[in-house]
Amino acid sequence: MAVSSQKVTKNRRGSNSNNNSWIVKQARGILPPVVALLVFLTIWQLLCLPGSEGLPGPIQVVQGAWDPFIINPFFDNGGNSKGLALQVFASLQRVAIGFSLSAIVGVGFGILIGSNKLVYRSLDPIFQVLRTIPPLAWLPIALAALKDNGLAAIFVIFITAVWPILINTTVGVQQIPQDYINVKRVLKLSNKAYFFKILLPASLPYIFTGLRIGIGLSWLAIVAAEMLRSDVGIGFFIWESYNNAYLDRIILALIYVGIVGFLLDRSIAFIATKIVAEDLK
Repeated sequence: MAVSSQKVTKNRRGSNSNNNSWIVKQARGILPPVVALLVFLTIWQLLCLPGSEGLPGPIQVVQGAWDPFIINPFFDNGGNSKGLALQVFASLQRVAIGFSLSAIVGVGFGILIGSNKLVYRSLDPIFQVLRTIPPLAWLPIALAALKDNGLAAIFVIFITAVWPILINTTVGVQQIPQDYINVKRVLKLSNKAYFFKILLPASLPYIFTGLRIGIGLSWLAIVAAEMLRSDVGIGFFIWESYNNAYLDRIILALIYVGIVGFLLDRSIAFIATKIVAEDLK
């Protein structure tokens, strides 16, 4: 019985030790950014004291945007009078469509271009020219062709995100080791087997790198496009707040934009770690 009691005590001590080490590890990861954030907010508040002109401090932002934008982000009064959560959701819908199209086209054309040297030499110069055009420069063309603000915004997202996906996919296919290609020839693999067993797995790290860049650019593009031509969305909300001199609402919206952009990037990175052997974080 004494031996059994000692084992139980040791197990409990080991469990407590593991719990403590986990807590310490989490604290080390959380405390530095929390402290940095508190320092930043303190400096910001000291530079923007109540009653001073210019930007509001964090306390004034909370006070000005508290009701309804902070406590009720899901309110809907009809038209474009919506809470920030609904504005973000409207923008995310456009991003989802535009980014999905860019992923399909970018990965598909990237594999084609990377696998065929003639196609690469023919199309690469054209793509290199097109990708240097600023995304918002496409907006007037999209509006003239599509006659719809929402579709034009989706096109701007697509044309912004497709280039990093396409280029990274092309590079990934071109970087497949020659030994892998020799294996295909020796084993006489079919094109289908080569695609799924060699080409796609070897290219995935590059593809997900392009996807991460593309999702970030998509979020940047939709905010800018909605500021110019939209009737709902986080970009529209920022521009409308600026026109009405609601700086507190603009700052709150920027916080939403930053958090959503971070979560989008982390989502792609998380999916990558589950699919790709190499950690892309």
